[in-house]
Amino acid sequence: MPSPSVTVIVPALNEALNLPHVFARMPQVDEVVLVDGGSVDDTVAVARRLRPDIKVVRQNRKGKGNALACGFAVATSDIIVMIDADGSTDPAEIPRFVAALVNGADFAKGSRFMASAGSADITPSRNLGNKGFNLLVNTLFGTRYTDLCYGYNAFWTRCLPVFDLDVTTPRPPGDGRLWGDGFEIETILNLRAARANLRVAEVPSFEHLRLHGSSNLSAVKDGMRVLRTIAREYRRSGRSTPSPYAVSAPRAAGS
Repeated sequence: MPSPSVTVIVPALNEALNLPHVFARMPQVDEVVLVDGGSVDDTVAVARRLRPDIKVVRQNRKGKGNALACGFAVATSDIIVMIDADGSTDPAEIPRFVAALVNGADFAKGSRFMASAGSADITPSRNLGNKGFNLLVNTLFGTRYTDLCYGYNAFWTRCLPVFDLDVTTPRPPGDGRLWGDGFEIETILNLRAARANLRVAEVPSFEHLRLHGSSNLSAVKDGMRVLRTIAREYRRSGRSTPSPYAVSAPRAAGS
C-alpha cells in the first residue's frame, strides 16, 4: 500500500530562535502548518525562510489548544502529527508515531514514562501531578495511560470528528480562551479518544529542555484546568463503568 501523507502542526508564539533547530530535525513530510499565536518577533518570517512551502495560519483565539485546532482544520494529509516549536519535542521521532498508526492504531500517544523514553524538563511537582492525573483517568475511563499531559501525539485525520474541537466561535472576553483552548488540550484529546474507543498506541518519547525563551505553562493554574477537564469529560461520557478500551504498545515497523 502507498505510504500515508503526513501533516505536522507546529503552534508557535515568539519561537523565531527555536525554529531553525526544530525544522532541521524534521524528517521528510508532506505538509508543515505553522499556527502563529500573534508573535511579535520574526517567527513567521523565519519559518517561511526555512521552509518556503510552509502553510502559515493565525489562530483565532488564545492558547495552545486553539492553535492546534486551527492547524487541524487546514491539514490536508492522511496523518496529523502535533509537535512543539520550542525544541522540547524531537521531530526526528515522527516516524515512530507514523509507524504506530500504520501498524493499526488510530491515535499514537507520546509517553515520557516508557522504556527508552524520558524527560529533561519535567519538574518533581509536575511529575507528581501527572501521576495523579494518570491514576484518576485510568480509574474513571478504564484506560492504561502512562503519560496523560504530554503534547506529542499523532492520529489519522479521519478521526478529527471524534475530538469535536471548535474553531468558529469568536474570542470570548476575559483571557480569550474557550474550554479546550489551553494546555488542557492534550487531556481532551486523550479522553475523547478513549470515550470513542479509538485504538491507541503509546509511543516512547524523550522530552528535551526548551532551547530559548520561557514557557507559558503554569503548573498550578493549568493543572486545575486539567482536573476540571477530567471532571467535565467524565460527565459527558455518561458512563458509570470503565470503557472497553486499552492502550497497546506499537509494533515495530514492518513486523
